[in-house]
Amino acid sequence: MKKELMQGNAAVARGAWEAGVKIAAAYPGTPSSEILQDIAGTYPEIYAEWTPNEKVAVEVAAGAALTGARSMAIMKHVGLNVAADPFMTLSYTGIKGGFTIVVADDPNVHSSQNEQDSRNWARFAKVPMLEPADAQECKDFVKIAFDISEKFDTPVMLRTETRVAHSDSPVVLGERKESAMSMGLDPKEAPKYVMVPLNVRVRRKVVDERMEKLEAYADKFKYNVMEINDTKIGVISSGVSYQYTKEVFPEWSYLKLGMVWPLPKKMIAAFFKKVKKVVIVEELDPFLETEIKAMGYKIFHGKDVIPIRYELSPEIVESALKGKAYKAPKIRLKPGDLPRRPPNLCAGCSHRPLFYALKKLGAFVFGDIGCYTLAVAPPLQALHACICMGASVGMAHGAMKALGNEGLGKVVAVIGDSTFLHGGVTPLMNVVYNKGNSTTIVLDNRITGMTGHQEHAGTGFTIRQEPTNMVDYEELGKALGVKSIRKIDPYDIKACMEIIKEEMAKNEPSLLICKDSPCMLLRRAKPLERFKNSLYVIDTDKCRGCRMCLEINCPAISWHAEEGQTKDGQKRKGTVYINPDQCVGCEVCAQVCKFDAIVPGTK
Repeated sequence: MKKELMQGNAAVARGAWEAGVKIAAAYPGTPSSEILQDIAGTYPEIYAEWTPNEKVAVEVAAGAALTGARSMAIMKHVGLNVAADPFMTLSYTGIKGGFTIVVADDPNVHSSQNEQDSRNWARFAKVPMLEPADAQECKDFVKIAFDISEKFDTPVMLRTETRVAHSDSPVVLGERKESAMSMGLDPKEAPKYVMVPLNVRVRRKVVDERMEKLEAYADKFKYNVMEINDTKIGVISSGVSYQYTKEVFPEWSYLKLGMVWPLPKKMIAAFFKKVKKVVIVEELDPFLETEIKAMGYKIFHGKDVIPIRYELSPEIVESALKGKAYKAPKIRLKPGDLPRRPPNLCAGCSHRPLFYALKKLGAFVFGDIGCYTLAVAPPLQALHACICMGASVGMAHGAMKALGNEGLGKVVAVIGDSTFLHGGVTPLMNVVYNKGNSTTIVLDNRITGMTGHQEHAGTGFTIRQEPTNMVDYEELGKALGVKSIRKIDPYDIKACMEIIKEEMAKNEPSLLICKDSPCMLLRRAKPLERFKNSLYVIDTDKCRGCRMCLEINCPAISWHAEEGQTKDGQKRKGTVYINPDQCVGCEVCAQVCKFDAIVPGTK
């Protein structure tokens, strides 16, 4: 048997390959992004594509499943909110080829707009859910998910969490096994797949009958494991929570659940008979606790001591179950000894001058999900609302409708190119249709930046770097009915301010598209070629220490507090320094300086 050290996400991709998956679709989202990237880069037998959003990913995979092909849709927890419409109905229709939805939760909100527990979706939709605890189970559970899907004619959910998705552990590799399912589409199956009310009523009964069969299956599921050691205390847990608890209390008894919905009721009953006290350890919601209490069982401890928010850890579990308040482990370095490194836009990022311009205009900015959300932080502080993918456009429209003409010149929506295609097109269509007058700015940096530089329909490349059609945002805006469409150069602050001010004051919808501003980390686009100089420096004879350049919050610029004076005798309390290793020569700081103290350096 060949073993390999794998990240959880890579193991999911491997499991898809071994399971004979033919189609995989996703929209990138931390902590799930690497799964499809690994599929595309490692397993050519699987057709892979980035879709505009998670709803489309589920629909693509579902269409493939109806032909008999094993298929997979991949997303993070908030992505399932977007995909809920087709997902909920697919529970009724069932599938033909195996269909698995991988959803990655983000406890502690490392890179998300909220903290959700996706186990609730399994109960809500009446579909089975598996939850792996390490990379080996990530691989194995994918294969099992497809077997369950085809055996019970149902979509299956595979839930991971940040620590499982991004942790490495040994994985025993297997071979690819193609599905034996016959391929094709049968018009005679319309009553099963066309969800008009008459057919829905029939399928509703099928769903309930299927859940009864799945409950019986859960009691025999070999990855629901009972480990009887010390019978004084038994723990019911799953996923990474099991790993944490087992690490600090190895002597206790455990019921480790690999299938978290439906629950193995007979096995749970047997476990309660074998141990004197039962503790339930789970991250986020009291999902297991609520269900087990509803069965009539009394637990010793659950969310009364285990935190309901954020991530768990071995230390937190140990402190909670020993009745002590959790204290972070001592570190040798004092906090003051560590450099302060708040999240920041990259040096030379085109978002920075755009938000600086919006701040100077005093605009109320409805923002969206992406790197540019960092503009909320000081000193920029130029983003004032951010809810979910695509919401900025609709919210700005609603605000303008509420404010009427009083809102002219005050409100703007800002959205990234990938996010615009994900969820911003339909609200912009709505703005035009309902005679709105809001201004929308598309920050086109030619990539899905924040999740790791994934392609999308506006980049001109597929996930496997094959050239393809590139969405033209100007033509798309015209098709939606927007009359006032202009391109802006975010690096020209003065011109940007003039155009944005004009468009915000118009009593009609406006669409502004940032041009020639690819992500600074996107080497394919060679963004540095547009800048004449490779770096800028400070002319200390002219610098008066006004610190105006610090307002753009460029990581290449720092403040040095030391007494001095300018060439014309003006006193200053310090000066700024531009780090040549970080400066890219974007000229933004030079535009901001009122004393011409920032000048081109050497190439």
